[in-house]
Amino acid sequence: MAELQAKFDAAAADVKQLKAKPADEEMLQVYSLFKQATVGDVNTDRPGMFDFTGKAKWDAWEKKKGKSKEDAMAEYVSLVEQLKEKYGI
Repeated sequence: MAELQAKFDAAAADVKQLKAKPADEEMLQVYSLFKQATVGDVNTDRPGMFDFTGKAKWDAWEKKKGKSKEDAMAEYVSLVEQLKEKYGI
């Protein structure tokens, strides 16, 4: 678990260093996996109808419900590696 945590922390730092901004859908995946890994299942009410960004983020996170912390971390690390190859660092 400590090794996975270290990889996760490194990936969280790397994603901020990408040369280009990933597509919105990719960013929602990054966000939702990060939240699932660090917080767990969604624990807030869905944002109001005028908060489009908040709703998109909440919905993406909600789709990860039930995924274990370890699985979310591993998927996050894998996704960030793909984004690093695609966008550069």
